Amino acid sequence: MGEGGAPIVRDYVNVPSDRIGVIIGNKGMVKREIEARTGIKVYVDTSSCSVTLELDPSKATYEDLLKAKNVILAIAHGFSPERAFRLMDEDQILDIIDLTQYAGSSRNALTRIKGRIIGEKGKTRRIIEEHTGTYISVYENTVAIIGEYERVRIARHAIEMLANGAQHRTVYSYLHREARRLKREEFMLWRKY
Repeated sequence: MGEGGAPIVRDYVNVPSDRIGVIIGNKGMVKREIEARTGIKVYVDTSSCSVTLELDPSKATYEDLLKAKNVILAIAHGFSPERAFRLMDEDQILDIIDLTQYAGSSRNALTRIKGRIIGEKGKTRRIIEEHTGTYISVYENTVAIIGEYERVRIARHAIEMLANGAQHRTVYSYLHREARRLKREEFMLWRKY
């Protein structure tokens, strides 16, 4: 039971072994910052590569629990803590795409799809990030995206197009068109006020 008599809520996140140290951070700094910014207690089990999040309803909300979980998921999917902490902002979301649904069990197909998404020297990923204002991490079998909802939706669609075999030129045209549309909508919003 929490301090106010309400039951303590726990949630669990499995983390790849090579990302556990990043979640803890140098001298525990990242873990402490997650706890300080959300009020959620974070327990890292290095032997089982899992993180337990503990919500005491007298100290934090379910929204705080979700924010802490999303930050940990983002780090687990290859983001730096600095980029993952963007998820503390109300307008930022995390979207994770499982590439095995496009590649099946073929390691070669997975490698090819990841290569198409990253591009030569990271060019394709950089173009998607720049046109959408998102951050993208390609890690193991997944692609994770951080950003505003509409921008993440556009980035996800571009990534799915690439995973389905669309030509890069077609994807770049789509991104350019959507970036212009977003800019027009933002301009109209500013003119309105």
